[in-house]
Amino acid sequence: MDNDNSQSSNRAHWSSTFGFIMAAAGSAVGLGNLWKFPYLVGQNGGSAFIVIYALLLVFIGVPLVIAEITIGRFGQLNPVGSYGLISPKLKWVGAMGLVTGFILLSFYPVVGGWIIYYLYHSFVSFGENPDYAQIFANYTSNPTYPIITLFIFSVMNYLIVALGVEKGIEKYSKIMMPALLIILLIVTFRTLSLDGSWEGVKFIFHPDFSKVNGKTILVAVGQVFFSLSLGMGAMLTYGSYLSKKDNLFKSSISIPIIDTLVALLATIAIMPAVFAFKFEPTAGPALIFITLPAVFAKMPMGFFISIIFFTLMLFAALTSSISMLEGLVSYITDKGHMKRFGATTLVSIIIFLLGIPCSLSFGLLSHINIFPGKSIFDSMDFIASNILMPFGGIMLAICVGWIWDGGLRYETIIVRNQKGNPDVVTNGYVFNSCLKEITNQGTLNFPFMSAWIFIIKWVAPLVVLAIFIDNL
Repeated sequence: MDNDNSQSSNRAHWSSTFGFIMAAAGSAVGLGNLWKFPYLVGQNGGSAFIVIYALLLVFIGVPLVIAEITIGRFGQLNPVGSYGLISPKLKWVGAMGLVTGFILLSFYPVVGGWIIYYLYHSFVSFGENPDYAQIFANYTSNPTYPIITLFIFSVMNYLIVALGVEKGIEKYSKIMMPALLIILLIVTFRTLSLDGSWEGVKFIFHPDFSKVNGKTILVAVGQVFFSLSLGMGAMLTYGSYLSKKDNLFKSSISIPIIDTLVALLATIAIMPAVFAFKFEPTAGPALIFITLPAVFAKMPMGFFISIIFFTLMLFAALTSSISMLEGLVSYITDKGHMKRFGATTLVSIIIFLLGIPCSLSFGLLSHINIFPGKSIFDSMDFIASNILMPFGGIMLAICVGWIWDGGLRYETIIVRNQKGNPDVVTNGYVFNSCLKEITNQGTLNFPFMSAWIFIIKWVAPLVVLAIFIDNL
């Protein structure tokens, strides 16, 4: 018997559906929700963008989340093993997901380290130096301190995953995700109480359809796709820890809902504060590490808001990074080569070492460009986010829609009478392994099944292909 299969019988499982939802939602809720979505809303038509995003979330994001989690629960294995059960020729798709995880973890913990520094800065020297752009530049270009904070973040990541699925990932996700939502609500209420904050609200929610075009739709689909951690094996790995008795459909749709709720709350929490103090809204690290600290410094109770905000950021970064690490650890433990503790230790050391050149790319190694005009850090981000994840999403849809048990098929079903003549002729879908997995062997209802199949077979591959080409 294949070693992967022998491992699936004693695989760890979530202790509750709530634990799975918190862990999987934590994987989806990351830094992109907090530093990219708010800016995209304002840049692409305000509430017009939100409506487009919501529609694409329902028609693209949710179907792909269901598909990836289904593969994981079916296989009860890591990405390589689960894709290999669909077809041995597909193991490379799972392996590509693991490579994506390694590349993401080469730079993601670097940013996690920055958050730790800013949390520390909020405690010890909040408001002392108003030039936050210079603070950020000095810190990231320093050859020592960012590596120390990278190490601290990596250790936190390591300790949670080393404790296991139930005692580590699930336990701490059930703490961090509710805490993240509570902190976000506190920041939102405080922001909306500022004089001038409603100008920011208008900026967010005023529908400007003149800014909506084909590019807007591609941007919205891209944000849906990357926000939900699709195409890198994280959702698949978490799905592999689901019990066969769990309602896969209901559990899956909860994840995009929570992810979108956090993105919207983050937008309401951040942009009104930026406008209240007449700062320019920006995207990416500049928003979180330059603009917002300057906003907090001017805000009444800014010291407190700064501390809880960067605590929120730390939780968001951790819940996402542990899902990436778990996919890699799962592969090693499923193969039987190492126990969890050894596998987590090995992978964490490799990731920390990969993170060092990414960290130094803002200082000592800033002259090195892997791609023209892109530092080591930016190149790793480009490879993972613009190439590997979209391609992984395309292959996810193709594997489920076209390859698994011959693909999802719509056929004429003929029911014959006792004489062998056609009695009733109807049309319906052949319940292959994929549909049986989603419906728990036909015991659960799968709402909107026909629409889901159409999206997985036709819509998702073409839309994600468009994103892939646009990114390149």
